[in-house]
Amino acid sequence: MRLSRAVVLMAILGLSACSGDGRLRDLQSFTGGPDEFSVLPGKELQKPADYTALPAPTPGGGNVTDQNPRGDAVAALGGRASALVPTGVPATEGALVTYVSRNGVSPSIRQDLAAEDAKFRKGQARFTKIRITKVDRYNQAYRRQRLDAYKEAARWRAAGANVPTAPPEYE
Repeated sequence: MRLSRAVVLMAILGLSACSGDGRLRDLQSFTGGPDEFSVLPGKELQKPADYTALPAPTPGGGNVTDQNPRGDAVAALGGRASALVPTGVPATEGALVTYVSRNGVSPSIRQDLAAEDAKFRKGQARFTKIRITKVDRYNQAYRRQRLDAYKEAARWRAAGANVPTAPPEYE
């Protein structure tokens, strides 16, 4: 009798130790409150050389005193920080865009693909809710569409193409 109580107590303690708080690994905040790591202090205020050169104030727009860590890093390394700002299609890629869009371009392609992808994932997730352990749902849904880099490299080598070396396969 005493031994069975000890076994039950050990089983309960063992299972409770495994429970853990799953939120400790989740680094995203879904509370809707402020994220203290996203707040950056502004740059020092300076008097501009020309007040007409200041950008027009827009809600949600940029400010002269806003931090730009990526742009500052690019400029410190000798690059152009303006290259990080998307300005449309570069002139060097105009011919490529013209050729690709020769059969027409759907203006709602992103929305169409997002809807098709949501439908596909919903179809793939019929019986995936019941799991004992955490599973990578993305790899589960798209496993048939995944490329095998080593098979592709072997195929291209067999065809006579120069293929760079790859790290050895691991399982």
